[in-house]
Amino acid sequence: MSSTWNTVVRRAVGKNDNDKDALTHNAVTSAIDEYCDLYEEDAHEKGRSKKKTDERKAKYTTMVNHYYDLVTDFYEYGWGQCFHFAPRFRGEEFHASIARHEFFLALKLGLKPGMVVMDVGCGVGGPMRNIARFSGSKIVGVNNNAYQVARSNKLNKEKSLDHLCSTVKGNFMDLQFEPGYFDHAYAIEATCHAPDKAACFSEIFKVIKEGGYFTCYEWVMTDKYDENNEQHRLIKYGIEKGDSLPDLPRAKAVTDALTKAGFEVIEHYDVSIEAEKNGNDLGWWTTLQGGCSLSQMKHTRFGRAFTQKMVDVLETVRIAPKGTSKTHEMLCLGADNLALGGSLGIFTPMYYALARKPVKH
Repeated sequence: MSSTWNTVVRRAVGKNDNDKDALTHNAVTSAIDEYCDLYEEDAHEKGRSKKKTDERKAKYTTMVNHYYDLVTDFYEYGWGQCFHFAPRFRGEEFHASIARHEFFLALKLGLKPGMVVMDVGCGVGGPMRNIARFSGSKIVGVNNNAYQVARSNKLNKEKSLDHLCSTVKGNFMDLQFEPGYFDHAYAIEATCHAPDKAACFSEIFKVIKEGGYFTCYEWVMTDKYDENNEQHRLIKYGIEKGDSLPDLPRAKAVTDALTKAGFEVIEHYDVSIEAEKNGNDLGWWTTLQGGCSLSQMKHTRFGRAFTQKMVDVLETVRIAPKGTSKTHEMLCLGADNLALGGSLGIFTPMYYALARKPVKH
């Protein structure tokens, strides 16, 4: 077994490297039950439950924390330390495509040594470390999940990058930095969790300097999404439940929110479509579908099914707590619907936007 799989098991039984951050058996059961209750609604119906959607937005901090408490180690085991997608060119290795996707944002921001930059919703810091190496900028990651904050800072130190990278516990809906503290900021598939995008972007606007830039990859439903199509609605619901999202918006909601927050939107488009124009014939979703590469097997439907069997056994023999299997099933629901949504072109996790904070005259 890989070291990360061992971490998944150790944490599940309360034997993580940092015991105070480990989930107890009872905590896993309670967290997954409370999380799933927020998605108890009939996704077949055209009129989704506004009450449940509003409840998810109101409880987003608890919901997202439960989610990442439950799934972080599964993410690392199956995906690595960069929790996002990327378009991939034939012959390009998976992790190379992930890094290229990150470097694109660093290039757009014009990052260089001496700059101080915010990574909004940094996960366990994989992109932050790649971008710091690439640019020489100092990156401060903001994350509201205590386990991921501790994990990120541990990895920063292990990889001798703690002089450039640091992670602080914070809520991107209420950023506790001085106005104009950062030169620039970026978010990679993170602010999809925000219950109010305009309010979130307003916080980012506040803490970057005048003339500074903010860039992001957002999860959105595309123009091909048809609310009258039951299959489309089920896919959207599966992505939301499997990935802890209050409600997936259209792309226009992102640009409207940036403008409302005070930003000048410089450019915006779906990177996956642009990649196709440049000869990319491996869509971001293909990694989730299948293939024969042993290095990518954990990403695929077969790999997920194998992991599910392993988790089922661990829970049956009471090594893993009750609720661990249900957690992995939830992740599989998200992955299956992400792949389907991507292949149908009704969803993208990489709607790119670059925005500037105007300079006052």
